Formats: sequence, C-alpha cells, structure tokens
Amino acid sequence: MTTAVSVEAEVLAALATVLDPELDQPVTELGFVRSVAIDDEGVEVHLRLPTSFCAPNFAYLMVSDAQDALSAVPGLGRIRVFLDDHHDSDKINRGIAAGAGYVGTFGVEAQDNLDELRATFQRKAHLAAVERCCRTVLAGGAWTLEELPLLELFDLPEGPLKSALLRRREAIGLPTGSHARVLVDHDGTAVAKADSALWLRLAAATRVSIEGNAHFCRGLLATRYGDADADPVITNTRSRS
Repeated sequence: MTTAVSVEAEVLAALATVLDPELDQPVTELGFVRSVAIDDEGVEVHLRLPTSFCAPNFAYLMVSDAQDALSAVPGLGRIRVFLDDHHDSDKINRGIAAGAGYVGTFGVEAQDNLDELRATFQRKAHLAAVERCCRTVLAGGAWTLEELPLLELFDLPEGPLKSALLRRREAIGLPTGSHARVLVDHDGTAVAKADSALWLRLAAATRVSIEGNAHFCRGLLATRYGDADADPVITNTRSRS
C-alpha cells in the first residue's frame, strides 16, 4: 500500500536538500525558508538570510539550489524562488528567473563560476564529518588514535553521523563501499599514521568553525526577524482533484 504524500511535504522535503554552503545545514533547519505558497499554477518560495549583506555568492547558491531542487519534483508546476531583504535580492531574483547563471547574473562582479566555491565547502563538510565519526569511535574505546588510519566505513556504527559522512563522501567523489578507509584526504589519499593526530586536530578546528558560524547565524536571524525557530508560513490554495 502506497502512502500519499502531500504537496506541502514534497516541497519541504525538496527544500531540506538545499544546504547553506558554508554552514553545511539545510535551509529548512536554519530558518531560511520564510514562506511557501502553493496554487494551481505552481509553487512560490521566499528565502531569507541572517543579514542583508550576507555574501552574494552564498545567497545565489542557495536560491539556485532551491530552484533546482523544486524543479526536480514532478507535478509542482511553475517554480518561483525569491530571496527577500538582501542588498542583491533584485539582481539575484532576476537572474534566477531568467536562468542566467551566476556569471550572467552578476556580470563583471562575478570573478568565476561557483563550482570551486561549492567544492571548497563540500571538502570542509567532509572533513568535519570525518572528525565527528572518529571522535565517536574513540570515545567508545574500541579504537585508539594510532589505529584510526585502519578504520573502515564498515567499522563505523550505523546512524546519522555515518549517513552524513557517506553523503559527503559521495558529494566529493570518494568511494562509499564498506571497506573504504575513513581517514582519507579529499582526493582519497589515506592519512599516514604519523599524521593522524595533526589531521584530526585540523578536522576538529574545521568542525568547530562550521558549528560556530551556524550558531552565530542563528543568533543574527533571531535578532533580525524574531522568529528564527518558527516554521515557514505555508499556504495551499491548489484545487483538489
């Protein structure tokens, strides 16, 4: 028996796949989805950010990714995604609507496309995910720091930390098979035993930076809007068949 999924749930599930590139968290969890309006023509989503001067390239990435995520859901109709209250809102919204791409949207202001920027943050997210898994394994006492270079994905306990690591490995093109080593660089090179302690300290610093920035942004969003923990306003006037 197939359980029917509401269009509201489909929209929110699609938006939950959109990550803030720097904070490595879904825009739905960060409070960045302001509203969702569903009607017979399609779906209109409004996004918001903690400040009006958040980096335009990050802002563009999120709006573009939201547009792509919703466009991949069958049957939603016309998709419109808007960024509110940002100093480049008008420019970004026009560029997204026209399908102009990042360079086409910002012209001479855009130094390059966003592929390398996205890859940089994906690598940082992978590093932080490795550290979280290793820290958990070490805390369990079954593995020592010296043994970590031998740790394989098979050895990690099942759960959200392992699932997150697998997603981040896949995003940067690393193998996700059971016997793939956990402690590897972004190109898949295994970390040497002599370097594992230093490598983990670097990974921990990366994780703390990501988590600290996320906490800071949540505070800024709460100060700006006063409802950072609120769910997005959802309206659905679509005719029921």
